[in-house]
Amino acid sequence: MFGLVDGNNFYASCERVFQPELIGKPVVVLSNNDGCCIARSDEAKALGVKMAQPIFEVAPHIRNQLIIRSANFGLYGDLSGRIVTILRDLFARVEVYSIDESFISFEGVRDRIQAAAEARARILQWTGIPCCVGIAPTKTLAKAANKLAKKHPSGVSVIDNPSDQLKHFPVADVWGVGRRLTARLGEDGILTARNLLDANPDTLRARYGVTLARTQRELQGLVCTDLQDAEPDRQQIVCSRSFGHEIIQQQDLHEAVATFAVMACEKLRARRLKASGVWVWLNTNAFKLGQAQYHPGKAMNFVAPTSDTREVLTAASALTRAMYRTGYQYKKAGVGLLDLTQCDQQQGDLFAGEDVRSTRTMAVLDQVNQKYGRGTLGFAMSGWRRTPQWGMRQENLSKAFTTKWDQLLRVV
Repeated sequence: MFGLVDGNNFYASCERVFQPELIGKPVVVLSNNDGCCIARSDEAKALGVKMAQPIFEVAPHIRNQLIIRSANFGLYGDLSGRIVTILRDLFARVEVYSIDESFISFEGVRDRIQAAAEARARILQWTGIPCCVGIAPTKTLAKAANKLAKKHPSGVSVIDNPSDQLKHFPVADVWGVGRRLTARLGEDGILTARNLLDANPDTLRARYGVTLARTQRELQGLVCTDLQDAEPDRQQIVCSRSFGHEIIQQQDLHEAVATFAVMACEKLRARRLKASGVWVWLNTNAFKLGQAQYHPGKAMNFVAPTSDTREVLTAASALTRAMYRTGYQYKKAGVGLLDLTQCDQQQGDLFAGEDVRSTRTMAVLDQVNQKYGRGTLGFAMSGWRRTPQWGMRQENLSKAFTTKWDQLLRVV
């Protein structure tokens, strides 16, 4: 049996953990640059605020009732990690599916409902995040059970008879069935998960492909996908952001690209990987049709795979310099680390061995930043410890309550 543990309105709940005055009030969390609604409390949903709705499209009389927060991904990621730690203490196998969802296995657990209730209680007590748990024989059914659990007083729901329990479950809410596919299925009279479960498998596979046929089998209780206990190896790591304001100066663009390169290298070393190449791209604002458009991108290979931020910065800076053109207003940039390999599985350079000093330097850099907070040590090229001109618009950003020493709560 599988379980899906999902944080309720996760981003909004994270904001409430350290700001209890927000409990019971309509809270909305906005995307990067305070653009669209990416999380809503139940109270905000009741006011009619839609998921992914641009905040400027929300009616003024409703917007005035909302408590708006800018996305604080550092806080959300830290609380998500604490929840995963709790789950790993309680269950033998855990698959982190997203920042707010984790699949668990009930192998060796006699009373699954009690175990799920204990997990919910511990997560709420230790992190302050309310969760729901769906239990079922397959991952697809566990997703459906979790959705049903959100309406159950106990916060736990079990699907053990899908043919009966999914009779009125909308097909649009089935894991992996998107909006376009929902419309096509509706034309064939498949409106509920029960309809999809009972559909002719040969016809379904011929019309919609093997992926939906696999979904049907999972709805029938046949396991097609097991838990992934370890994250699969990545082929690339990308760090990209839209700027809070369009930038013109080359120095500002270099700072932005350098910042993204530093962040990408931190992720690279955290996964014990090395990159064989780097890719940099720049974008103007495609939504301003009357503005001159420019969308260049260039890549460069390293002599040998590396995880040294200094090498990546040198290459990224050269690529940015080669692409920069005056007369354009840049709105977005990004850095990608390509062709990733494990640290102990790589093709070395025939004429040069591994630089031990480089490895030690990066290790010290990461250890200091992990112990004393991100940005304790940095690189001048990235405008370290300086408020950038290109920074994202975050007018309603809450404090980093768990990741910065100077922003911890104080009890007086």
